[in-house]
Amino acid sequence: MIGYLDFSLRLAIWFLLTADASVANILIGVSVALLLPRPYTAPGALKDWLRIFWEILIAIPRAYFEALEIMFRPHTREEIVLERVKPQRTPGLIFLDIFLITFTPKTIVLKYREDGWYEVHRVQRRPKT
Repeated sequence: MIGYLDFSLRLAIWFLLTADASVANILIGVSVALLLPRPYTAPGALKDWLRIFWEILIAIPRAYFEALEIMFRPHTREEIVLERVKPQRTPGLIFLDIFLITFTPKTIVLKYREDGWYEVHRVQRRPKT
């Protein structure tokens, strides 16, 4: 099951990059998804995949809310924080974590560090004094 999720993720990335639904592009995308090297880490648990997809679904309305909030209430405070990568993450799940963090308007992942941390840039409202 996890192999299908990895394959689907690779194929979805291919379609997002090419924005072409022709038969030739579908065949090329399937070929690329099958030929890309597989990670040598332990496969992610199905519950991790389901949890990240649920978090992405929740992030969609949150992203709209944050975009409206930034437009109507200025955010002038910036900070760079470190967030720990969840343990036992496959490269596909790490990609989805980075996508999820970057999807919302107030945060963006600047760097994935090999020691298990994300460097995240955040904008926030300045506290009232």
